[in-house]
Amino acid sequence: MSDGSGGSDGTRAGTGGEADRRPSGRVDVCVIGSGPAGALVAATLARRGRDVVVLEAGRRFDPAERLRQMERSIRPGGGSVWEMGGARDAFTSPGERRYPLNAARVKGVGGSTLHWQGMVMRLHELDFERRTREGVADDWPIGYDDLAPYYARAERELGVAGAVDDPFAPPRDGPFPMPAFPPSYGDSLFADACERLGVAMHSVGNARNSEAYDGRGPCVGYGTCKPVCPSGAKYTAEVHVAEAEAEGARVVDRAAVQRLEHGDSGEVVEAAVYATPDGEEHRQEARRFVVACGGVETPRLLLLSASDRHPDGLANSSGLVGRYFMDHLFAGVGGRLDEPTRQNHVGFITSECHQFYDDPGRATRGIPGTDADVGSIKLEFLNYAGPSPVEMALGAEEWGDDLLSVLREAYGNEIAMGALVGQLPRRENRVALDRSRTDDHGNPVPAIHWRIDDRTKRTIERANEIQRAILSELGVEITWTVGPENTGPAFHHMGTTRMGTDPEESVVDSTLRTHDLDNCWIASSGVFVTSGAMNPTLTIAALALRVADHVDETL
Repeated sequence: MSDGSGGSDGTRAGTGGEADRRPSGRVDVCVIGSGPAGALVAATLARRGRDVVVLEAGRRFDPAERLRQMERSIRPGGGSVWEMGGARDAFTSPGERRYPLNAARVKGVGGSTLHWQGMVMRLHELDFERRTREGVADDWPIGYDDLAPYYARAERELGVAGAVDDPFAPPRDGPFPMPAFPPSYGDSLFADACERLGVAMHSVGNARNSEAYDGRGPCVGYGTCKPVCPSGAKYTAEVHVAEAEAEGARVVDRAAVQRLEHGDSGEVVEAAVYATPDGEEHRQEARRFVVACGGVETPRLLLLSASDRHPDGLANSSGLVGRYFMDHLFAGVGGRLDEPTRQNHVGFITSECHQFYDDPGRATRGIPGTDADVGSIKLEFLNYAGPSPVEMALGAEEWGDDLLSVLREAYGNEIAMGALVGQLPRRENRVALDRSRTDDHGNPVPAIHWRIDDRTKRTIERANEIQRAILSELGVEITWTVGPENTGPAFHHMGTTRMGTDPEESVVDSTLRTHDLDNCWIASSGVFVTSGAMNPTLTIAALALRVADHVDETL
């Protein structure tokens, strides 16, 4: 347990019941960030008896607030239910495409798992070897086999509902912790068309309970998984924050880390300097540091920590901190079917297709192939109902019975497909500091420089081609397409502190320890070398468990 001035019962120790955010004494490990990576590192090390402090910039959200947040989320114009915005979360987006950063993240205990969709898939073996197999991007310094046992552990920790029915999935040793959710009614509409075209449908791995698991009940179908699950069936990192605290870790909320300070040699971090709501700054000292602030705030913190010895920022001797920023891009096609689709009765996706992941140009018996150079595609069969009746009513010009007729005709027969495609890592896509604008502590805000390469655009076009073929076979009147020109990010930040064996070409090594600092690790999707096209959180969790093992070995 902590021997410092902070209370042993977390942030609530102190006078008058107020949170005590003073630092603990020098601890074994200081973790910065309480999202899935930080929470898993903290819980794993605390279980092993390590003295751990977690510093989180955002506040604790009371689970009792979730119903109120859900009610706000379904009202048009309800705004962020997680309080994102303002000077604290200021950013700029000077790149070719605007990046809507504050729609992509949450600052609070639990991080962005507070508002995530909850889809969890393993990367494929191909994703670790893009340079070797396809001649593009770079290889990871580790392979799928290195991560496979950690993927299995991550599935147990998060609680994943799934089935071994994906013929294109990478190898695995055992079943999922929970059975998969059954296909939705909407999936049944797709099934015949896919069968005729030779397109395989299979279940989706979901980090939400299909049955009681880990002290949490099964999903009861609120349908508002993103932005908020009122029931607690969807995993959030609050699960592991609570476990870490139960094992003796201390979690300090509203403790925004301003910079990391190193020792005289410049080779080890000595303290994390953080600011608290009372305007004070404190130094949390530790033997080891794990930075787990996500793919944007992690490089920003390293850049903000510049010193005389490290004038370009900590861990940045390569000049690559913030470089190779990536996100997944969305491709979609939708329209109307001449029958009720019952879409939106399930708030999450229950069926996908990974048939075009390793071989996106492949032909099926109903869809022509292509020789174009394209990347991986993950197809999604959406449970999407189109605009809500409230949204339609607010924009309508009719009243009374006329409005009711319009709503009855326009709602209930929408159907759509989505897809994720990855983008190539490009050096010019980056997170930098914008020194012309500062946050509420006077620090330069993150600047997102982002553009989309031609190969990614071709991949989106290929995804649209497959989606249109399936919807046309189903008899859908196609009314909208999200293609290369109007695509947007899936809010998966990757690649800004990439891993590698060469210190001149990467920021962290294969254990995710920074090349430049002996006692500092990074647990984040920022270490991804390539993005793949799978939702990244399961890989983030697997890497975090691996980081915890490596840190523990050094203590």
